[in-house]
Amino acid sequence: MKLSPNKINTFLLFKLPSAYFTGVRVKSITNTTCVTSVKHRWINQNPFNSMFWAVQGIAAELSTGAMVMDKIKKSNKGISMLVLNNKATFTKKAKGRIMFYCNDGDKIDDAIKKTIATGEGQTIWMKSEGKDSNGDTVSIFEFEWTLKVK
Repeated sequence: MKLSPNKINTFLLFKLPSAYFTGVRVKSITNTTCVTSVKHRWINQNPFNSMFWAVQGIAAELSTGAMVMDKIKKSNKGISMLVLNNKATFTKKAKGRIMFYCNDGDKIDDAIKKTIATGEGQTIWMKSEGKDSNGDTVSIFEFEWTLKVK
């Protein structure tokens, strides 16, 4: 069964309540792309009247991790996933609704095939770019995911 935005958002409520209550939501997910959204509100602000960097990180990580979860599920194998490293760049105050776009879903397929074939852990770097309602980039996050057959 394919993961849908509604299923993932319900998962957030029960398994990652901090993401859910700060307003992070999956808007769309395909085989190669995932889009998440979060709106600047009182609960997720910093003292400088913009969105706290960690909330942006949650939305960015979800845009990469949701595709990893979906492809692991489709593989019908027991594969663990974990963030090993991350990098972030902030270019503008995050105000209003921020959409995070990850288009690196095709990187996951090869890593899953390799870990199944070899039994060795695989790593992939995935990028998520956060844009405001004007289309301006506010932050760019990169996550190094590790995948390994259990």
